[in-house]
Amino acid sequence: MDQRTGTARLGDRFAEALAFAARVHARQTRKGKDTPYVAHLLGVASLAIENDADEDEAIAALLHDAVEDQGGEPMRAEIERRFGPRVAGLVIALSDSLVDTGGGEEKEPWKLRKDRYLDHLRAAGPSVRLLAACDKLHNLRELTRDHRRLGDAVWEHFSAGPDEQRWFYAAVVTVLTDGAAGPVFDDLREALAEFERELAR
Repeated sequence: MDQRTGTARLGDRFAEALAFAARVHARQTRKGKDTPYVAHLLGVASLAIENDADEDEAIAALLHDAVEDQGGEPMRAEIERRFGPRVAGLVIALSDSLVDTGGGEEKEPWKLRKDRYLDHLRAAGPSVRLLAACDKLHNLRELTRDHRRLGDAVWEHFSAGPDEQRWFYAAVVTVLTDGAAGPVFDDLREALAEFERELAR
């Protein structure tokens, strides 16, 4: 229950978003694996909900990669039509290839995108910071597991290698956890430390 309103925190809009995300990402898998991509979306949404996300934030967690990976500006417009401007705005704010690029679909070079994303996060509000923390926490945990299983072969499926990935995750965790309190930020710090230990093995 939402203590502010006394109503259920998740309703029909969340159920619609769940079905929509499953359709939009139906043919997409996690990098280098057969795991359906929706597993990541569910993981991020679960973390967000467990950290007191409201319904818009939970929906944005489900759809956070839809614009970036599955349709650019037309997808953004569809999300806004279905779920409202706040959800669409959160999705855009979480899309590193679209931040400050006018909604274009072509991705810029990896380092440029990551630098721009970090600059954007520094000025982001609480909702974006919460959802970004959940996204990066889920990614770090999965990367650590995959590296433990596959070793450096895991990087064959990424645009950047271990040094660049270590730099980016260290930078994003520093930005997101600076002055932040709460379980998800504590978990994010711990996940980064475990990731760095794994890469140093």
